[in-house]
Amino acid sequence: MSDTFDAISMLSAVAVLTGLGLGFGALLGLVSERFKREDNPLVEQIDALLPQTQCGQCGYPGCRPYAEAINQGDALNKCPPGGEATIHALADLLGREPEPLDGEAQSEAKVAFIREAECIGCTKCIQACPVDAIIGAAKLMHTVIEDECTGCDLCLDPCPVDCIDMLPRTAPLHQWQPVIAHSPGLITSDRQPAVGSVHVERL
Repeated sequence: MSDTFDAISMLSAVAVLTGLGLGFGALLGLVSERFKREDNPLVEQIDALLPQTQCGQCGYPGCRPYAEAINQGDALNKCPPGGEATIHALADLLGREPEPLDGEAQSEAKVAFIREAECIGCTKCIQACPVDAIIGAAKLMHTVIEDECTGCDLCLDPCPVDCIDMLPRTAPLHQWQPVIAHSPGLITSDRQPAVGSVHVERL
């Protein structure tokens, strides 16, 4: 009798749990169907033409929201980092008339530079960076990964000690450049380099 009761209780528990699982699964399916976002190919193309600085100068929190707004009819001329070239590219894509840039175009590509000796490690610049181009830890020095920095300058205002400068980018993105530094502290090899070889200074 007891064994039969235990079996019935177990089956009842399994049935209840199965029912709950099916119910929650159906609910999640309905919610995902209700809120799923259909990617618009045209929005993707517009977004690809924007500079991906995520700077917010257009009045939107990033390039993708601005692309969606352009697709809904917003002006093409709100992106200072993109400049006239981006306006004309967007106008060609959408068959619209280009308009003068709303704002001041950047004269040259820039990158953030942290004066590391003055950095107090507050992490406010890290929190402000929209592309995670700043590395560091609390109460320790921070630095900028140049190839990741888009030059949006959103890290300037949060810095409480004003130790960040926007400097001209020294090389195009994703192009490695050797740093040539001659210092009395470096020890150089006394071997004569072979013809056609590159002499490398070693620590």
